[in-house]
Amino acid sequence: MKNRKNEVLKTLGLFTVGGLLYNGIELLWRRRTHFSMFLVGGASFLAIGRIYCRFYKRCLMVRCAISAIAVTVIEFVSGCLLNRRLKLKVWNYQKQPFNILGQVCLLYTVLWGFLSIPAGWLYRHLCSAEGQR
Repeated sequence: MKNRKNEVLKTLGLFTVGGLLYNGIELLWRRRTHFSMFLVGGASFLAIGRIYCRFYKRCLMVRCAISAIAVTVIEFVSGCLLNRRLKLKVWNYQKQPFNILGQVCLLYTVLWGFLSIPAGWLYRHLCSAEGQR
């Protein structure tokens, strides 16, 4: 029971780190953010971290590509819910080339691939530091 509780707390901590980092990136990149981006960022950070841990023997390019696809799927599902269904207008990529319903686009998929490198490193570093306590 204690082990399960520790795992939940660890996951919540990592989710929080990802959410805060995502909000920070948005503030730097767009000069604004939305509370929902904390949730998207947390989920994305967990996905990237788990991909980097699960595929640690694969080359970096493969981990980047898988992470980029995972974050794009998270962003697409979130965008369809937040922007299209709930009409929150958090983001709109319709003016970007190679977009899908204005919710995701190729440019940000590629950027997420590159951002997965420091995110994957941070995730693994935080997990290994926690394991040494």
